Amino acid sequence: MGTPRDRQDDPSGDSPREASSEGDGGPEVKSMFVEEAKSGQVDARAHAAWRSWLGALASDPKAAMAAALAYESLPAQGRDAWLTALDTDAPDVRVPRVALYAPLLAVEGDLGRRERIETALTLAGPHDASARHALRGTTKNGDKLCVIVSPLYLDFVELLVCRYGDQGVVSARHEPLSHLRDEDAIPEADGAELELTPVPMVVEELAHAVVAHRRAGKAAPEALQRFSHLFAPELGSREE
Repeated sequence: MGTPRDRQDDPSGDSPREASSEGDGGPEVKSMFVEEAKSGQVDARAHAAWRSWLGALASDPKAAMAAALAYESLPAQGRDAWLTALDTDAPDVRVPRVALYAPLLAVEGDLGRRERIETALTLAGPHDASARHALRGTTKNGDKLCVIVSPLYLDFVELLVCRYGDQGVVSARHEPLSHLRDEDAIPEADGAELELTPVPMVVEELAHAVVAHRRAGKAAPEALQRFSHLFAPELGSREE
């Protein structure tokens, strides 16, 4: 991160987070990295707000979601500046590395930056997380519905929600960062009772739905493309 510029404290005495009009701090942080990308310098007060905001990522779902959204909306230079700032500040904040980097990994598509984030995450060592699991049910109109839940860190997970049937995939939605309590609130459920189901069984069913989708001449939904490690053979260009 560039050298912070000194600025007089606000005479109101408010802390950086208190002074923000946005409780999650996302707009402030985004503005800071836009400035960093342009000038190589960051306001000292903004940097203090950034450090304070990092401390909330481990336990505040709004801050974690704001981090993902703010980072996702930045141009390439801004994202690079964000990662450089984390390289500098991560050792000095009492927050697990996975809490700092996982929200970014969930929305980063650039292979170079993903590798950089994953490398930073390896420095965190092993962490406690329950295994990926799946929920499955049948909607009122007979569609099957599944939710694949991938742990990220603490109580934060990544969700893939799909409705599908014999004719293919009806809908697919990817939530890169969600709280565990939110996995019970699935609007696509349409009255379906979701039950814990082995992940391989759900993947097998989805694979058949993707094949039917492709045979109908339709491309696999973009949300499924993010899970190509589970569905690679069916999402590829293989002739059926």
